[in-house]
Amino acid sequence: MAKIETSHIRNLGIVGQGDAGKTSLTEAILFNTGMTDRLGHVDDGTSTMDFEPEEVKRQITISSSLHHCNWKDHDLHIVDTPGYTNFLHDTRNCLRILGGAVLVVSAVDGVKAQTSTLWKWAEEFEVPRMVFINKLDRERSDYLKTVDDIEKTLSTRAVAVNMPIGQESDFQGIIDLISMQARIFQFDEKGTYEETEIPAEYRDEAERLRTILVEAAAESDDALMEKYLEEETLSTDEVLQGLREGTLTQVFTPVVCGSATANIGIRQLLNYIVCCLPSPLDKGTQIGINPKTQEAVQREPDANEPFSAMVFKTISDPYTGKLTLFRIYSGTLKSDSVVYNPNRECTERISQLFLMEGKKQKPVSEAFAGDIVAVAKLKETATGDTLCDGGKPIVFASPMALKPVISFALEARSKGDEEKIMSSLQRLMEEDPTLQVQRDEETKEMILSGMGQVHVEVAIEKLKRKFGVDVILKEPKVPYRETLKKSVEQHYRHKKQSGGRGQFADVHIRVEPLPRGGGYEFVDKVVGGVVPRQYIPAVDKGVQETLRKGMLAGYPVQDVRVTLYDGQHHSVDSSEMAFKIAGSMAFKRASESAGPVLLEPIMQMEITVPDECVGDVIGDMNSRRGKVLGVDPQGSNQVVGVQVPMAEVLKYAPELRSMTSDRGLFSMEFSHYEEVPSHLTAKLIAELNQE
Repeated sequence: MAKIETSHIRNLGIVGQGDAGKTSLTEAILFNTGMTDRLGHVDDGTSTMDFEPEEVKRQITISSSLHHCNWKDHDLHIVDTPGYTNFLHDTRNCLRILGGAVLVVSAVDGVKAQTSTLWKWAEEFEVPRMVFINKLDRERSDYLKTVDDIEKTLSTRAVAVNMPIGQESDFQGIIDLISMQARIFQFDEKGTYEETEIPAEYRDEAERLRTILVEAAAESDDALMEKYLEEETLSTDEVLQGLREGTLTQVFTPVVCGSATANIGIRQLLNYIVCCLPSPLDKGTQIGINPKTQEAVQREPDANEPFSAMVFKTISDPYTGKLTLFRIYSGTLKSDSVVYNPNRECTERISQLFLMEGKKQKPVSEAFAGDIVAVAKLKETATGDTLCDGGKPIVFASPMALKPVISFALEARSKGDEEKIMSSLQRLMEEDPTLQVQRDEETKEMILSGMGQVHVEVAIEKLKRKFGVDVILKEPKVPYRETLKKSVEQHYRHKKQSGGRGQFADVHIRVEPLPRGGGYEFVDKVVGGVVPRQYIPAVDKGVQETLRKGMLAGYPVQDVRVTLYDGQHHSVDSSEMAFKIAGSMAFKRASESAGPVLLEPIMQMEITVPDECVGDVIGDMNSRRGKVLGVDPQGSNQVVGVQVPMAEVLKYAPELRSMTSDRGLFSMEFSHYEEVPSHLTAKLIAELNQE
């Protein structure tokens, strides 16, 4: 591919909450830059960017997709990212390598919890951003209310760069607050407009917003501020200069508006993308670690620097193999070359390089610092890895993987498919590292975990479509535990004589409860050699084997201390096996009188919801036996901290989505075990024993 000046490259992410119109905006950008000859639409399946069958069926973006285009001699690498909670992990990986982002916010729905999460991640990875307020032609749209919502919820200074003429069904076009010209659109999907004077009824508001814009631009630069204080005005070029500086330093966030599906305001957005969002030069030096010396090293965004890149996405296909996508930070890469992967300590052969164009790939012979490209059939490289020049190794920090929040048990629909399930899931996990699969040795179930119910369901659909494996999803079994509440002493004598050498072992043990989380302790307090040294580990082993299956419902026993304090042995008939049996039987009998109880896993959750949903969420958690630990404000959202039994939240993801109209997010991790309330124990044990 022809080398473009690095200063004219924009690595751009289209991010935002689900149903804000990100893919529609990307389609409009591709159409306006001549990359497609028609305006693609999500709702009729003609979208270039949402091409996976699961995406077409659900009409949502499930996996990030890439394209490229040119606008005013600038190369734009565009990444259209998912916005629904179940798939935000993909967006996070993309944000790590992006130069800038356009945050799409619906003028109807305003800022959702997902938007706040994406904003935090963009701040974490230092990604400058601008906002596109979409859907101004829809019912209940409100531009100024949305701008206010952005400021309050995202804690940013939102500076309008244009404003709408009319709203809802009266939406006609936009006013550019820099040129102070109105653009009245024809709604012909071609983006055709007529430039006119600002209508009289909008002039006062336009003047007010322009003053805010010019003041913000002036404040971003000392020289501009000095001129503004002296002359009370700035030229168009100076306003654009200040707008760019303020965006790059994240002093404020520019806000533009329009309608993606009607192709209104897209060219104006493109102008501000190339003006305000950073090039790789603006992003500057990338810091990494030399894997050999563990010292910090850096790479400049220069084609003459040693090659370095970060892998941010893997696409697995049973026919074409694995496709690895990466952003080049420094140097030059050519097809048919060799690179080093310091994460895996291996070399990889780069065959043909590609530029991604939705589901298609365009072959290119070389790529340079700032480019985003793909290569097929790398053997060991995975998402998050660094690729580099073997003579100048470097490792870039990759984003921490998000933890799964929901799990299901898998069962093959056809017998004999178990091994095929595991190998196929391994291929899917290359593509999506947040999927986790394991075999639960306790329940003998294969457990698939993901970021939500839809995430797991989509994985199962892909499993069938790509690899021909059909499985049944079931609710996983809760990993209950058992413990003992009383201290008891127990004596057991094992004596067996049936001809030949007999068996003899006599043990005295004390069983005591430990604090929750104490695990298991074995204490040797034998004195005088009544139990020889060589047999004491056998007693411990016998107890541990018995711990695996408790008295109540057959679950492992934990949080107990077993003390061996006395016993007897026989010089001929005693053996390790005899003392192992004695230890096991002594513990079993002790358990019967030591007050066995059932323990359940307690999960720590953080639930982020809009203000108006807090009461519903807390009430729902109380009904699930949850303990609310606190509520912390986060813009127009609230974060509810809670501890709740796992059994009560196995399918919480769809229930929260229903409760909050898909405006809620939650994270969940194991906290500790607690005793099951006595009034629930008998019924639960009966159900567990029946299973």
